Amino acid sequence: MPTEGLDSPLSRQAVWLQNYRPRLRLVEMGKAAAVGDGVVWVEGLPSAAMDEILRFDDGSEALVFHLGKHRIGAILLAEGAGLNAGAAAHLTGRGLDIGVGDTLLGRVVDPLGRPLDGGPAPHAVSRRPLEAPSPPITARDFVNQPLVSGNKIVDTLIPIGKGQRQLLIGDAGAGKSALALDLVVAQQGRAVLCVYVLISQKRSAVVATLDTLRRTGALAYTCVVVAEATATPGFKYLAPFAGCAIAEGWMWAGRDVLVVYDDLTTHARAYRELSLLLRRPPGREAYPGDIFYLHSRLLERSTRLAARCGGGSMTALPLIETEQGDIAAYIPTNLISITDGQIYLDPQLFARGILPAIDVTRSVSRIGGQAQETAIKTEAGRMKLDYLQFLELEVFTRFGARLEAGIATKIQRGRLLRELLKQQRLSPLSPEQQMAWLVAYNEHLLDGLAGEALAARLTSLLERAAASGLTLSDGREAWRTAATEWVGHEPAA
Repeated sequence: MPTEGLDSPLSRQAVWLQNYRPRLRLVEMGKAAAVGDGVVWVEGLPSAAMDEILRFDDGSEALVFHLGKHRIGAILLAEGAGLNAGAAAHLTGRGLDIGVGDTLLGRVVDPLGRPLDGGPAPHAVSRRPLEAPSPPITARDFVNQPLVSGNKIVDTLIPIGKGQRQLLIGDAGAGKSALALDLVVAQQGRAVLCVYVLISQKRSAVVATLDTLRRTGALAYTCVVVAEATATPGFKYLAPFAGCAIAEGWMWAGRDVLVVYDDLTTHARAYRELSLLLRRPPGREAYPGDIFYLHSRLLERSTRLAARCGGGSMTALPLIETEQGDIAAYIPTNLISITDGQIYLDPQLFARGILPAIDVTRSVSRIGGQAQETAIKTEAGRMKLDYLQFLELEVFTRFGARLEAGIATKIQRGRLLRELLKQQRLSPLSPEQQMAWLVAYNEHLLDGLAGEALAARLTSLLERAAASGLTLSDGREAWRTAATEWVGHEPAA
């Protein structure tokens, strides 16, 4: 008989058999009471915990979402053909998590991390729970670094900082998704990773978004999480939390991340549908009472971490849809109170061709100039205030009233600024290009121009600024001299 070492598998097995003693082991086993509409009711699992995964004998899985006195309600994650009333259910003792890491860059996945782009399953070296506490106050740092949006209005008048939560709000068709995509495209070459979450979107909209990201090269640094319109309400509910967990993985690794939730209106509707299916009492506007807590615990996870915690950041751009411009509705007011500011897109501006249709009067960034380049902050100065005054003064021109010379000049300057703030889609500007047009405007180099002449002069100015090699650290006199040369004439008196 061959001899085996004490550490050999055969010897360890013999020792285990020798020491084995039969004993009673209690295991809970429940059964499915009802299945339908993406949820399952289970009886007989008194030790089940919220957000725990249940496994059924046919391989189906569900996530505990409601704890009742006699039975529990769960969201179906994977439904097998053999799942029906009477199927045995078991506790797994684990919560829902998702793979994170760079293998997700350029990929399209569902809220469970399964590929939707036809490629192999992403090989993740680590996993993070979908539901996680937000970073404590001691792990956070001040939001004082700019997130370059490439948009003239945002970078100059409504600046966004890394780690901020900025709401994009407006009626359907006002350009919220287009602006969010522009911000993702603007991160190219800026060491900012992106997560784009599509919630309850039509397949045509999903395909269009992916096509835009591919054409612009933005998909290379972006992970797209999709829960289509045909998905169960449980998957729509989980989608933003999956995107947040993926972004958190990079944030805690010391990276800067931008995550877009498109949009939280459909997410709130999916949560309401789930709540009604699980027989929770509806509250204001038929939403469950904890809808505020749902979105707050999602968005509070966005922050800028302190240097001792890696120094990473997660900037959140939640989108929310209004009806007839009513920002006082339940869900919009919830999101406005949770976030650090909002960018309001007005359908009337959109109809007039003023794109992007950002209503400066209703838009604000509570971080403000703290997250803005010093040179741009100085040039922007009183620009927002002057623009708001122009909008008020312009009303008088509709009545044909005679205006004083000073008022007429302010109105002309305001109209020039409105034209300058217009911007084509997918054409982000660098901070240097922003500096160039700001100096040209403040130095009156573009006064008297309009229409095609203004557009041609501005295009030439931006192109030459991009190729000039000037940086924001160069003195203002250098920028003034260069802008005068680029525009082609001396500043107006």
